[in-house]
Amino acid sequence: MGEFSISHILILGVIALIFFGPSRLPALGQSLGKAIRGFKDGLSEIDADAKDVGPQKELKSNQETTKQTTEEKTEHKS
Repeated sequence: MGEFSISHILILGVIALIFFGPSRLPALGQSLGKAIRGFKDGLSEIDADAKDVGPQKELKSNQETTKQTTEEKTEHKS
């Protein structure tokens, strides 16, 4: 259950051929390929952004803010 064999793929191909016709299948395949490529590009862009703005940068920023706030409080007390 949940596994695709060659016979399953062939059955899906025949159903697609009957449903869409032989003239529209190449255009559908091309559209599907572009959609998958766009999805992969979007994921790689998100991954690159996540690596650039990782938790370490955010942690350092929070530490610097806390340090500045602490210094300001000690200056006001003096």
